[in-house]
Amino acid sequence: MEEYEKKKEIIRFCFENNILVDPNFLNKLCQEDLKKVYNIVLKNKDLTVLDNRIFEEKKQTHQITKGRVEVLFNYKENSKKREEQDFISYFNSRYKALEKILKNRVELQDAVSINRALMKRERENIALIGLVESKQITKNNNILLTLEDPTGKISVLITKEKKDLFQQALDIVEDEAIGITGVISNRIVFADNILWPDISINKEYKKSKEEGYAIFISDIHVGSNLFLEDKFNQFLAWVRGEVGNEEQKEIARKIKYIFILGDLIDGCGIYPEQDSELVIKDVYEQYKKCASLLAKIPSKIPIIISPGNHDALRIAEPQPALYKDFAAPLYELPNVIIVSNPAWINIDKTKDFPGFDVLIYHGYSFDYYVANVDSIRIKGGYNRPDLIMKFLLQRRHLAPTHTSTLYIPDSNKDPLVIDRVPDFFVTGHIHKAGVANYKNVTMICSSCWQSKTVFQEKVGHNPEPARVPVVNLKTRKVKILKF
Repeated sequence: MEEYEKKKEIIRFCFENNILVDPNFLNKLCQEDLKKVYNIVLKNKDLTVLDNRIFEEKKQTHQITKGRVEVLFNYKENSKKREEQDFISYFNSRYKALEKILKNRVELQDAVSINRALMKRERENIALIGLVESKQITKNNNILLTLEDPTGKISVLITKEKKDLFQQALDIVEDEAIGITGVISNRIVFADNILWPDISINKEYKKSKEEGYAIFISDIHVGSNLFLEDKFNQFLAWVRGEVGNEEQKEIARKIKYIFILGDLIDGCGIYPEQDSELVIKDVYEQYKKCASLLAKIPSKIPIIISPGNHDALRIAEPQPALYKDFAAPLYELPNVIIVSNPAWINIDKTKDFPGFDVLIYHGYSFDYYVANVDSIRIKGGYNRPDLIMKFLLQRRHLAPTHTSTLYIPDSNKDPLVIDRVPDFFVTGHIHKAGVANYKNVTMICSSCWQSKTVFQEKVGHNPEPARVPVVNLKTRKVKILKF
């Protein structure tokens, strides 16, 4: 009876902490384990499954800094019940962060709040900053925006007669922060200019003093029956310097960093009938297989890993680092640094060089902007990751529209705001490699290691697997190697 009550108490305790309990774990419990279970659960806020592995001694190899890799931002989940006020505080914090950036624009240094704007005289020039609550095309084919800030709402009209301005306004999306200058009349602002937070043209184009290479891959999808394991093993053989021509082997010898930008595994239950497309149907085994592959990379090369929407954790952004209970074999690799999505990493810093700031984002919001922004869709959609990334850099936000991604509201800070200017903005998700430069920011979208899925066939999406962007940190030139 005492044993039964003990197990019942543990189940209740884990249920209150949103943790699943493996039945085999309960069968092996003894009385002295009870306190240890409580301590582990209370200390491990990211624990989701309780099983026998919590009693195994694990060597701690994961550190926040390894060599010339420094984690500048790694989202830590604050577990609590979210309420309406959290969403209000979240958007207020977003507004304040983007308002601060926008006020660096000369045209907006005298911007007024919306409640003060509504008190201005007729035909007075005005500048203001707000979040886009709504956007619509009027019966006269003009664009009408509703802007809001913490003090109120106001209507902004962009007329079709101002052709260039109207064209810009077509790309405005809901919930993004913009600045407006114009004239107020009848409580409506007639816009003369639209300003985005964007990036200053004065961004320094940094180059390392030492030659070395950074590699960016993503969307491995271990476990899928479409995982291109042969090609991935060929990539790993190149990293070890075993294949390739002399120039390629020389690059391999100078690899300093490898980034993996999400979707390491195919996961389970991600979409209907996925089970029929898996050769490994257990996420523990998928991560075990993934770790066995990555273990073939020389341990001197740091591997920075962030999650994606197929990985075994919540899909809502920001995503915390991969859960240790699922991805334990990855944490045991001595050269692996596991971070959140998004994350900020600094690499290659020395006493004479500040290093490169790398913004990592898997790219789950990309689908929304391909579908809803005319300039992106018309100019290539999924074939033009550079347009999507440029769009987000201009907005200084990774998912400015409320419905473009699932998210967890943080009442103190919006972690999806791009609050500093990166040297590299790196992403994945859309299974298409792309490289471009925008105002001295190197934008890299990595490829995939999975052939075309049934879903991609249906929507007409054509992935380009087994392509690896390789950056020479001394010159900032990028090669895309095909495997």
